[in-house]
Amino acid sequence: MNKVWAIIKKDIITELRTKELFSSMLVFALLVIVIFNFAFGFSAELLDLAAPAMLWISFTFAGVLGLSRSFALEKEGDAIIGMLLTPTDRSLIYAGKMISNTIFVFLVGLLMVPMFILFFNYNFLSTLVPLIPVIFLGSIGFVSVGTLFSAMALNTKLREVMLPILLFPIIIPVIVSAVKLSEQVLDGNSLLAASFSLKLLVSFDIIFLTACAVIFEYVIDES
Repeated sequence: MNKVWAIIKKDIITELRTKELFSSMLVFALLVIVIFNFAFGFSAELLDLAAPAMLWISFTFAGVLGLSRSFALEKEGDAIIGMLLTPTDRSLIYAGKMISNTIFVFLVGLLMVPMFILFFNYNFLSTLVPLIPVIFLGSIGFVSVGTLFSAMALNTKLREVMLPILLFPIIIPVIVSAVKLSEQVLDGNSLLAASFSLKLLVSFDIIFLTACAVIFEYVIDES
């Protein structure tokens, strides 16, 4: 765990110094929410139907923006070589990067949700609290696959383009499940009302966390 924590600490300290990743993700997410608010602001019926999807569209695109920079700093200056030369299992490198990425994406989601609630006039407490576990589970599923594909696209010339092309087809179960769960929350229901979506999201997180940790060794060695 010391090796995993060293990677997490390095990413957090780097972000606190530069503030590039977190600020760009948050501003982008808020801009998308504002645009959707103006687009659907005059139709309450459409707004109720589209709100869960709008929330996760904003989350997804902001997350891709952050994941595209996940290994960029290590690539600049060939720091990735030093990381690979450390006497540690590759899965621990994946765990460190995945956890740090999850922290950033989850925090952006936590800050994005209150703005979403404010713009679309939902009840604050009854909506915010149930959405927190949905954002958390969605962040884990999104980042577990995204971290792997970010390493895979590291040496491609168009990695900002390749990452969403690789990522979006795989994370469809995460987004669909998260939208269904968010729909129940925004309608004032319990998460258990969409128990199948909840089980699907948890299952996806567990399966892909394990699979990506195993595959990461071969992906990063090729990169």
